[in-house]
Amino acid sequence: MTMLDLQRVTKRYGKDTVLDDISLSVDEGETVAIFGPSGAGKTVLLRLIAGMAEPEEGAILVNGEDLIDVAPENRAVGMAFQNFALFPHMSAFENIASPLEARRSTKDAVADGVHKIAKLLKIDHVLGHAPRELSNGQKQRTALARALVAAPRLLLLDDPLRNVDAKLRFEMRLELPRLLEGFGSTVLYVTQDYREAMALGNRIGVLIDGHFVQIGTPEDIYLTPTTIEVAELFGDPVINLFEGRVEKAGDGTTAAIGDAKLPLPTGYEDQVGQPVIFGIRPENIAKADDGTAGAIAAKVAALLPLNDRLVRLLVSDDGHEFYTSRDLGSEEAVGEGARLSVSAAPQDIILFERDSRRRIAPAR
Repeated sequence: MTMLDLQRVTKRYGKDTVLDDISLSVDEGETVAIFGPSGAGKTVLLRLIAGMAEPEEGAILVNGEDLIDVAPENRAVGMAFQNFALFPHMSAFENIASPLEARRSTKDAVADGVHKIAKLLKIDHVLGHAPRELSNGQKQRTALARALVAAPRLLLLDDPLRNVDAKLRFEMRLELPRLLEGFGSTVLYVTQDYREAMALGNRIGVLIDGHFVQIGTPEDIYLTPTTIEVAELFGDPVINLFEGRVEKAGDGTTAAIGDAKLPLPTGYEDQVGQPVIFGIRPENIAKADDGTAGAIAAKVAALLPLNDRLVRLLVSDDGHEFYTSRDLGSEEAVGEGARLSVSAAPQDIILFERDSRRRIAPAR
């Protein structure tokens, strides 16, 4: 069942169009991560849903009800901001309790609700503290508790982990999905971190310059990005891009990249002779056996250990720089300055139109 339905929503500030004719449907209990660069319109979108601003055009429906004329306090929407936005003159308890008190809940109901959510988020020992006495992690959890305490049917989280340390951010990526599932809320989660988007979202809406350029599961967006721009936003190191062309090879086709000829999957026969851009993610490029026909011949320019992975910067014989990324110890050590041949499996090569930079889907 659809909980949230955005229908052709447009928002302008003066002459600037921040959100341009966007649509999105979110099912009940679903978490959708809204991901994109700074200035894409992510926070503005949440503000429209919460009632802090109004769109110039379009409709915002929750359970089929248009919210345009519904006051913010009557929308049953919880929101947590990236800067915590706690009331400085209130204790943590009072901050968390404020949504329940706004509903005129009884004193006992307020206390019970605050203590339950605080215990769940492991901040019950700091309920008497003022915000200035809390760590960033405790402030973040307090803001999240305030958003959750009234069991909102729709929860809006505006990059809530941005201002916390790396350790807590990692922990909360693991904890938040379980927590949100337990509450049963429908969630829009704004982030500029693609790892968070992939870890927390059942689906991801990629928002760029006020438009959703792709909406899909994390796997869909990573494996079949609609454009080069989307492909480059996901992954570290960034996806490798090679200019080349599709060539006929027996009953199939190959990706002609310089002197290399990498086999392509079926479905690209109608692209033969066309100049395209081939995208191959660093983790999908592997060392090929010596003498492998069609492999890319290259030299190792630099090595960079990255956590449990080894990133290599390679330079092909025609001068093209690209990256590989492999688990440490997963293959024979190849040091800086060494020569090697590399290749990629056909299903791991993504084709993009050279001019439009949009992905070319294989013909069925």
